Amino acid sequence: MRIIDPHVHVWKNDPQFPWAPETTTPPTDDATPEMLLDLMNANGVEKTVLVQVIHYRWDNSYAAKAIKDYPDKFMAVCRVNPEDPDAPDHLSYWVEEHGIHGVRLSPSGSATDDWFTGPLMDPIFSRAEELGVPMLILTGVDRMPDLAAILDRHGDLDVSIDHMASAPLDDPEKQQLLLDMARYPRVYVKISHTWSSSDSAYPWTDAHDLVKKVYQSFGGKRIMWGTDWPVCLPNATYAQTLSVVRDEMDFFAPEDREWVLGKTALQLWNFGE
Repeated sequence: MRIIDPHVHVWKNDPQFPWAPETTTPPTDDATPEMLLDLMNANGVEKTVLVQVIHYRWDNSYAAKAIKDYPDKFMAVCRVNPEDPDAPDHLSYWVEEHGIHGVRLSPSGSATDDWFTGPLMDPIFSRAEELGVPMLILTGVDRMPDLAAILDRHGDLDVSIDHMASAPLDDPEKQQLLLDMARYPRVYVKISHTWSSSDSAYPWTDAHDLVKKVYQSFGGKRIMWGTDWPVCLPNATYAQTLSVVRDEMDFFAPEDREWVLGKTALQLWNFGE
């Protein structure tokens, strides 16, 4: 069974890769590709997708360097400024000049004074469609209707809803906002962050019911695990973020577990295969 991690972050305290001016409290510890490779090797993870960390904002240089240094191990997803009219061209630059494959947007949880429903979204989504790269969305379940409205106009785009849109475990109506997105055949969900939503210790069993609902709605071919290393570390080890899906969630059919742990991610990031 191939294990592909579609969601990690890397960074380094290095003047060559300065933090964005907006980053007032940058991380003090490094999270380098080399540190990640050691964890991958120890846990049988074959390949990994690097998602641009917010500390660098729109300068994706560190992730771009990592995929150049380790092209057989990493692909990367960039960020572009969603309030910049030139964002589509910036996306083209990172994809065409640096080999990055994907873009991530992080709308706020509330629609108040927010760019996600503004005029700059269609150009960014259209450019991602043209480039054939997936769109990652990090936001809460309340923004699913706004995402749906955009996707009604962009049906040829693969979209990953990260971390189950932080759907609350105790609110079925809010959960349904996420589950309803299954009507879009090119929408995928990362079933990560059970360690964040849970009120219990590993294996975070109180979060398994939500994962099961996502599985039943989207099917194994449209859901993915993910470590979110090193963001996970205050709550979960790298190994636990894998083992909770591989060993503890017993409701996956064996063939679907292969999709969740690797084959789904390979549909979006084929690593040149």
